[in-house]
Amino acid sequence: MKVTRHISLDEDHIERMKPYLQKYNGNFCAALKEIINQTENCDLRTNSSAIDQSLFEWMLKEVNGILIPDKLLDEVIAPGLITSMDKLEEYVKRRFGELGWDFDFVLKYDSDTFPSEVLIEMRGKTESIKFVACMLSQYLIKNSLAYSPLEIKYVVNNNNCINIALSRSNKKNAQRSLFNFFGWMDETIKIIRSNPVFWKSVIRRHLSNDYNMVTVHRNYLEDMFADKIPACEIMVETLAKRPVKEIPMDEMLYLIKEVFEASRVIDRIVIDKDTIMVFHSYRNKDAIERLKQSFIMLLESNGHTYDAKFTSNMIMLTHRPDVGVKINEIINNLNISNSRVDQELLVFMAFLEGFKDMPDIPMSMTALGRRMGISLMQEYEKENAIEKWDLKKFKGAIEVIDSKIHRVSEWNLKDNSLLYTIKKCSIAKEGNTFDKYICHTARETFKGAMNYAFGNKAKLKINKLLSRGDNFCEVMILIPPEEKSN
Repeated sequence: MKVTRHISLDEDHIERMKPYLQKYNGNFCAALKEIINQTENCDLRTNSSAIDQSLFEWMLKEVNGILIPDKLLDEVIAPGLITSMDKLEEYVKRRFGELGWDFDFVLKYDSDTFPSEVLIEMRGKTESIKFVACMLSQYLIKNSLAYSPLEIKYVVNNNNCINIALSRSNKKNAQRSLFNFFGWMDETIKIIRSNPVFWKSVIRRHLSNDYNMVTVHRNYLEDMFADKIPACEIMVETLAKRPVKEIPMDEMLYLIKEVFEASRVIDRIVIDKDTIMVFHSYRNKDAIERLKQSFIMLLESNGHTYDAKFTSNMIMLTHRPDVGVKINEIINNLNISNSRVDQELLVFMAFLEGFKDMPDIPMSMTALGRRMGISLMQEYEKENAIEKWDLKKFKGAIEVIDSKIHRVSEWNLKDNSLLYTIKKCSIAKEGNTFDKYICHTARETFKGAMNYAFGNKAKLKINKLLSRGDNFCEVMILIPPEEKSN
């Protein structure tokens, strides 16, 4: 129903209405309606009429990288609009137009109801269009997850113009893309706000020490306290959310860079294809050697063999795929025999004898030894139906191995310790130029077997190692009583 009323206005009011009259070609009624509508919606303008423009722009800038709470997003843009791109475009233009936000907006799509390709184009003030672009991208992704998730493929931002392309994908990639492009600070802000006292303290310590603080996983620190080579896998796996052995090599290298640089264990890592240069500030040679071994073992657990050299402030890690291939061939060829343990030992012995045909690569022999030790124990475990290892079962396995390779050994088993003495070793042959490398590989085989059986529970104490002129080694395995296997 239309109601006609007579009103009187001063010249001053008429002057203020001129922009609206011009907009509607002198239609006084239409101009007055828009003024009334804007007045009714003034509470939705984020009080922009009462906030200085520079302050308002600063507020928009400060929320950059933070996503809008889902509940608030639903209040601003109704979820039902996702079924029509045309209505969504119309609504966004009207809604933000009513708020007085001056920007041009175009929504392009291949289907009005359930699009597989969407392109957002916006022009206007930088902070305003970034905020609306973030909100609209979040809306599209959030409300498309149930039927056909949309993933952000790229965002091109050139000052007063922003283009965003979305296409059909899966739920995981869709959500990840939203955080990568628009919500990179969202999780961080929420975590800091949930425990501000803790994080303020951490930040203060890093600042006061000029970032010379180190933040590592508790297991890493425990290995250092126990005088072991730190197990770095947990640091990478926590970030990747999957086992190290399942991570592709390219991704693994950059995860190593991110983890070690962020933790401040080292200063900087430079990756050149598959070569890794680790820059550090350590001066103690034992510390540098242990750091080098940590990297070697981490890369080995990813299935890659690396050699390493170090200078006063750098460790150079070089990929040796040729050695890795040979080691993998040995492990894979074991599958052709029904008597796995015997077959492994035969191949292992033959490979050690043939090592003189390979370059001087003790690091690769370390990798070979550990992997052979693990493989031997796995096959013995299967053949003997072992569900849980203890010192007695471990002794039995090594006795079988020693008998196969004609190694004479003695044992002294107590409640939580096992003294293992090699009286005569057929592997180390007097006068062989490669004795030290072959012995090193055999020792790493024993360590690999022990680590497979007991993990971090067992501690290895070396009483004596083979030296030129004798044939005698002795080590002791210790398992603390509270961690002793039943």
